[in-house]
Amino acid sequence: MRAIPNHLARSSVFAPVAAGRKKIHDGTVLVSRSDAVIRFKGKQLDEAQADVWMQAMYEASKKPLGEPVTVNRAAFLRSIGRQTGNEQYKWLHRAMEDLAFAMLVIEVTKGGKPKFAIGRTRALHMIEGFDYDDVAEAYTLRIDPRWRSMFGNREFALIDWNKRLQFRQHQNMAKALQRLIATSDEAVQRYGLDWLKPKLEYSSPMRKFREALEAAMGELRRLKIIDGGRIEVSSKGKLQVVWIRL
Repeated sequence: MRAIPNHLARSSVFAPVAAGRKKIHDGTVLVSRSDAVIRFKGKQLDEAQADVWMQAMYEASKKPLGEPVTVNRAAFLRSIGRQTGNEQYKWLHRAMEDLAFAMLVIEVTKGGKPKFAIGRTRALHMIEGFDYDDVAEAYTLRIDPRWRSMFGNREFALIDWNKRLQFRQHQNMAKALQRLIATSDEAVQRYGLDWLKPKLEYSSPMRKFREALEAAMGELRRLKIIDGGRIEVSSKGKLQVVWIRL
């Protein structure tokens, strides 16, 4: 299992976007649930970078939070289901750079009252920083201890890593939905398409989004992450997706 805070998994911090279509955010308020406001600066992060970040946090969990953690780059790539080689090493370094530059301000409320805020007075980065050792071919990562509050009170989703590594190529929307599904223990889950489409940073027309969503649900069924899965009209006359979490 790998863990990701619910507020991140429900937001558009990570999204199934193509490499050539990434936005540069400058304090953008991301799509999220109403109990969290997340402002983001940096390059849009994609689903592959979600894998890097979750694995980095997993590695960091092996030491007291805040202490540097060293990871071999080849072993790290294999742990996220990637091959090793020059191009993959370059890709991993770019991913680390984007995560280190990415900056968040997160404000969470409960019952309409402020619960906590991080990043307003001191920048919160996805990865606080890293050093790369050419000789050891290893990264030393630094994770901000303030991430602890995002994982507090069991407010995190557990991602089945074995299933995540089994996703077929070009199934990034299904991978994004796996994270969303894991944020709720409810067996029957419903999400409005008018919220889900911008959350997934999908800019094409609704017709194409529905096609992509149907394909993603097929992949989730194949991996036994959901059962069923359909698009229907809600009691309020809005399009929504419905599935059963397995």
